[in-house]
Amino acid sequence: MIWNTSVECMDRESMRKLQGERLRNVVEHVYHNCAPYRERMQQAGVKPSDIQSIDDIVKLPFSSKQDLRDYYPWGLLSVPQSEIVKIHASSGTTGKPIVMAYTRNDVANWAEAGTRCLAAYGLGKDDVIQVSYGYGLFTGGLGAHDASMNLGATTIPMSAGNTEKQLLMMRDLGATGLACTPSYALYLAEALEKSGIPRNEIKLKVGIFGAEPWTEEMRKEIEYRLGIKAYDIYGLTEISGPGVGFECECQNGTHLNEDLFFPEIVDPKTGEVLPEGTEGELVFTTLSKEGMPMIRFRTHDLTHLIYEKCSCGRTLVRMGRILGRTDDMLIIRGVNVFPSQVEAVLCTLEEVEPHFFITVDRVNNTDTFDIEVEVKEKYYSDVMSEMELLRKKIAHAIHSVVGIQPNIKPVAPNTIERSQGKAKRVNDKRKFK
Repeated sequence: MIWNTSVECMDRESMRKLQGERLRNVVEHVYHNCAPYRERMQQAGVKPSDIQSIDDIVKLPFSSKQDLRDYYPWGLLSVPQSEIVKIHASSGTTGKPIVMAYTRNDVANWAEAGTRCLAAYGLGKDDVIQVSYGYGLFTGGLGAHDASMNLGATTIPMSAGNTEKQLLMMRDLGATGLACTPSYALYLAEALEKSGIPRNEIKLKVGIFGAEPWTEEMRKEIEYRLGIKAYDIYGLTEISGPGVGFECECQNGTHLNEDLFFPEIVDPKTGEVLPEGTEGELVFTTLSKEGMPMIRFRTHDLTHLIYEKCSCGRTLVRMGRILGRTDDMLIIRGVNVFPSQVEAVLCTLEEVEPHFFITVDRVNNTDTFDIEVEVKEKYYSDVMSEMELLRKKIAHAIHSVVGIQPNIKPVAPNTIERSQGKAKRVNDKRKFK
């Protein structure tokens, strides 16, 4: 179902006109109400009057996560604090948290964006949506919650954790939609299989998964084990949380709500805008945000954009699957390695679960590349020769994809810690040396 036909099916010329009008407004807004933006524009020799169309966006300077840390907490606020009705923030595990502030209009626009996503997944007011993202400062829980309520669906605000109660509510309240991280969906699938609850007592039909990278192979695993259709929902704390982008029934890219969030693809090194269809770093400008607008925010996500009309009827630009992040990429022995590549390989091997943990270190000036891989119960053995054969098989499969030889350690079922939020899959010890 298309929630907002007038925007989601808007012709390209009209969309660019709308984007241009909104860009002019947001540039005027930050220039006159946010000193750091004004100073940066003045340094770049740009005035609000220089922005006449969406094409002029290239004249504006970039912003980054570091800006939000440097001006923490209120330095990038573009309205009086009395107009802020909601705060969200990142975890801040690697420094100061990223704090984002929302006006009442910001919250309404975010809910609108999220509702388009849920409608695209085939959900409506007759559905029951269990929101198992974490609630609180993290955008996932309350972002999905507001979208579900705006859709008119019955909303179960479960938050993450308490898996036994998750399954109880899922069954007894007849949840038809599940919103959580894909890694937690797998954990719930495992718990359901062990619970003894008959599969026919679970009414789930749709999964709304995001907040971490996941592969097509992991999607198939979740769909098979939960008996659902799994959809990706895209968002990021600095822009608006879940609802920035969504898959439709065609699942041929992620539609971006480009009337609210203007996307660009730039060269990660030079910042130059790349030709249509070229892979590069994704950049967003919020076109309607009042509280803390972001101008040309560098996401570090690596992808490409598709502008041709989708078979679903939507004309919204689509984003290809995110290949990784420039800040998540591991450079091991000179080779670029993404955790998502390892996950994709493991999902093709029937002997193992898609649960793994990478440890990178440096010994005698040489990088080490160790991966713990969880073996399925029926394939796990105390016979060393059998485990050695499996170890070599896994190592060969990963080496053929990433280009370097890993040291594989097969581990027993349920050994690797499960995540109830974003999965932590890498420990790079080199940064401490």
